[in-house]
Amino acid sequence: MDVGTLVEQAREGRPRAVARLISLVEGASPELREVMAALAPLAGRAYTVGLTGSPGVGKSTSTSALVGAYRRRGKRVGVLAVDPSSPFSGGALLGDRVRMQEHATDPDVYIRSMATRGHLGGLAWAAPQAIRVLDAAGCDVVLVETVGVGQSEVEIAAQADTTVVLLAPGMGDGIQAAKAGILEIGDVYVVNKADRDGADATARELNNMLGLGASRGPGDWRPPIVKTVAARGEGVEEVVEALEKHRAWMEEHGELTLRRIRRAAQEVETIAVTALRERFATLHGDRRLDALAKRVAKGELDPYAAADELVSGVTAV
Repeated sequence: MDVGTLVEQAREGRPRAVARLISLVEGASPELREVMAALAPLAGRAYTVGLTGSPGVGKSTSTSALVGAYRRRGKRVGVLAVDPSSPFSGGALLGDRVRMQEHATDPDVYIRSMATRGHLGGLAWAAPQAIRVLDAAGCDVVLVETVGVGQSEVEIAAQADTTVVLLAPGMGDGIQAAKAGILEIGDVYVVNKADRDGADATARELNNMLGLGASRGPGDWRPPIVKTVAARGEGVEEVVEALEKHRAWMEEHGELTLRRIRRAAQEVETIAVTALRERFATLHGDRRLDALAKRVAKGELDPYAAADELVSGVTAV
């Protein structure tokens, strides 16, 4: 099936066409450029929400609950659930979608699991293009659930319009909260499993840690803290309301456009760097590299000057 037909069928909401397009993205197909060219004028309408947090805080359950909340509002929803790949076999369980089975038969919900394939940062390398596929396919909201991340894996903040950071009672004290890099990227904070002991204390500590961050002036966005029990659907509507308030604030202050421009810039840079890396990969054993290496080893040339000469030679090709 040609790319034009796939795109047209994806716009009609046919899940097989959407799946095929995302597979082309994940496999870095030779048709990928054609796919992106066809999708570019169709994308840019979906609201992208990233959900991140440590393992065990209930990201998949919260994602499923948010899908239900948005569907009740008549929204078409796409979900990218990213799972870690095994460093040994390269495989992945792709089990996050198991917790979303209640939406499996809904024609206005598309759920796709993706493996990181060794990519760090909590996302799969193909996530930006996959988000564009779901956007162009007519999804009003795209929910991106990251791998259970640590303190520095914060890539989702660069890929989402709004980032939701989830925490749960018993996941660490205030010092741990102060250390966590993910607490610096949230637009909305959710304390899930709020029926457990310590939920109020977690919310207080989180509020204190946020107070130690960058100062905010009048009119600046102040991230809210929402307590939920996602497994029972409690507090989920409040999360959606917080998301909608943040979206409205971004649109009013021009922040949504700025975020999307920064996201596009990062995507272009990543593609360009990948292309350059592929060119450099062909240089192992190349005479130019060997000759420069010998000069560096003899002290005739410093490594920075050698690298400049190599780069100029590669980019000129």
